[in-house]
Amino acid sequence: MTDDFTRITERIWDAAGDSAGLGKLTVSGPRQVLPSVFDVTGLAVASVAAATLAAAEFHAARNRMPPSQVTVDSRAASAAFACEALFTPVGWTLPDIWDPIAGNYQAQDGWIRLHTNYAYHRAAAEKVLGAADRESVRAAVRDWKADELEAAIVAAGGCAAAMHSRQDWLASPQGAAAAGAPLLDVTAPAEGSTASGSTASGEAAAPYAGIRVLDLTRVIAGPVGTRFLAGYGADVLRVDPPGFAEVPACLPETTAGKHATFLGLTTPAGRSAFERLLATADVLVTGLRADALGKLGYGEPALRTLNPSLILVSHNAYGWSGPWRDRRGFDSLVQMSCGIAEAGAQAAGSDKPVPLPVQALDHATGYLLAAAVGRALTRRLTTARTSSVRASLIGTASFLWSLPRPQGQPSPPGPAGFPLEDASTAWGPARRVPPPGQIAGAPARWSVDAGPLGRHAPAWGQG
Repeated sequence: MTDDFTRITERIWDAAGDSAGLGKLTVSGPRQVLPSVFDVTGLAVASVAAATLAAAEFHAARNRMPPSQVTVDSRAASAAFACEALFTPVGWTLPDIWDPIAGNYQAQDGWIRLHTNYAYHRAAAEKVLGAADRESVRAAVRDWKADELEAAIVAAGGCAAAMHSRQDWLASPQGAAAAGAPLLDVTAPAEGSTASGSTASGEAAAPYAGIRVLDLTRVIAGPVGTRFLAGYGADVLRVDPPGFAEVPACLPETTAGKHATFLGLTTPAGRSAFERLLATADVLVTGLRADALGKLGYGEPALRTLNPSLILVSHNAYGWSGPWRDRRGFDSLVQMSCGIAEAGAQAAGSDKPVPLPVQALDHATGYLLAAAVGRALTRRLTTARTSSVRASLIGTASFLWSLPRPQGQPSPPGPAGFPLEDASTAWGPARRVPPPGQIAGAPARWSVDAGPLGRHAPAWGQG
């Protein structure tokens, strides 16, 4: 069983950068935890293992010692992939994670999913459909063909995805463009010195202590990756536009360990503060559409001018080539587009979409980003080469498709199957999933309580 998990981890490890041994990895727990026609448990274990191994590798390199033992339990990794559902407030209430009209709807010729968790995405769907509640939306969708409604909502600035088979997806222009994309696209062509003010090369008790990470990510995938870095000591500063409203139910999980500030990148003061942060950062992680930073004047050449040794890490929904490279997207939509929901329906004998049991594309991509950051930091430390990394939810989906299908299905775990730990947040006490991997002698911990966006100054080292 451990060898099976290790083989998947090795594929991720190789994708994250220069070929090197995995180090010391031990995996425990059942081979299958999350019931699915896809190997979601294998994806969870391997992505968590790759991220944790990368942290151990960098820790060893900066302290000039052999890598420490890494252990991952399949139940813990699976719980981490379900963390937003398992998060339990104590004495207060968590908002619903889904907007009332978000979900799957039957169109004239198939199924479509509407993603309306952001107010402006909901407004686009309401405008196209002329409906504003679930029943009226349901009735309006029946008058549309799924692909035509998807196109109309996307053109209006919203988010939607028609359900397609794998065959139909691969035959589409975007499916064909993304099919050959690597799981992680890593380039490291340049040489540069450590950023001014960084402690990246110094010895440290925590793997990422002193590493400064600017976090321009949203919802789950990117925030999971940067939260992992924060758990192992990185100084993570999340940056959002003034007044930005994130999905409230996600924040108690995804802001743990981080500071969070508001900066307007279209204002002189905001740009000046952002550029000061960039000049002394080690890593910039973005989850914006492919063209977003470039339109603001922060394409890769400009970022490299501001900080030649900055590690650039970015991810999007549908990949970095093809007609959908700038399309808004989310895990649940990508599952509909690329055939995962249809394959689940076929396996279950259902006439409705059957998605993965967790937002596995999001969570796996987050840990993949963390693995790539760790390997990039080691590369910069040992060879003075800076790195650029690109990932996508569709790339992670293709990787999941490539894994052998599990034989048989475990029973869905009950709440007691995923032990939780006590946590404090700005909203009150809670129970949450603990960090899913362990490095011997370097436990993960989040030193900043989860809390609202924009509550900190735009500065490093705020304690």
